[in-house]
Amino acid sequence: MANTVTYSSYLDLDKILAAQHLGSGAHDEMLFIVVHQASELWLKLCLHELTEARDCVERDDLRPAFKMLARVARAQQQLIQSWDVLSTMTPHDYSKIRPHLGASSGFQSPQYRMMEFMLGGRDEKHIGLHRKTGDWADRLAHEVTRDSLYDSAIRLLARRGFAIDSSVTERDLSGPYLHNPSVEAAWAAIYRDPQQYWDLYELAEKLVDLEYHFQRWRFGHLKTVERIIGFKRGTGGTPGVPYLEGVLKQAFFPELLSVRTAI
Repeated sequence: MANTVTYSSYLDLDKILAAQHLGSGAHDEMLFIVVHQASELWLKLCLHELTEARDCVERDDLRPAFKMLARVARAQQQLIQSWDVLSTMTPHDYSKIRPHLGASSGFQSPQYRMMEFMLGGRDEKHIGLHRKTGDWADRLAHEVTRDSLYDSAIRLLARRGFAIDSSVTERDLSGPYLHNPSVEAAWAAIYRDPQQYWDLYELAEKLVDLEYHFQRWRFGHLKTVERIIGFKRGTGGTPGVPYLEGVLKQAFFPELLSVRTAI
């Protein structure tokens, strides 16, 4: 059977390369579609790696998790660079495509939302946006009932003997994570003595990488939108640039930022 497998059949290229359905007749629509489709594939890889990395953290098996988290950071770099390609589209180019987008928007990407939820940026109001997208609403609803990657890391700190407030370990998982002094104190102890807590120190830095690259992706999104449509409202009904500026202020792992001032 292996002898019948070809490059094209293994990758299912017939389906992938036939998935660009241009409706506007504009030359740049191919660019617009391919960039977004490629981004969704990178997001799929990120979710695959984050799911297993979280399981490893929950098992206190950190070494495999480090490789997976490093891979996510590399994939995030690809997502960031996609904005550089898309930014070659001018306002005039986009104006030919936009009427054909209807109410569709990257804001509706269920994989982006799942990645946000897995990292701890949770808001249940977003789940309803995906009720018509396969089983994604159910998957997102299930995700908010379990620990985010950061919750799993904090529980690991507690199991390792750090004094973590019960308000953190017993919090409502469906909402966004909020800064807690006991968590900052635990990370501060780790950063002050990395030799004693080397694996936790490395975990912290891998999480910082994720946050750093996610924020770079958000910033790239903001500047690309600003460059192409200015301050118009987004196709999905969001305020556009003002909305993107707002999410730039949201941190997934707040203590890993504040601890840098504390130590």
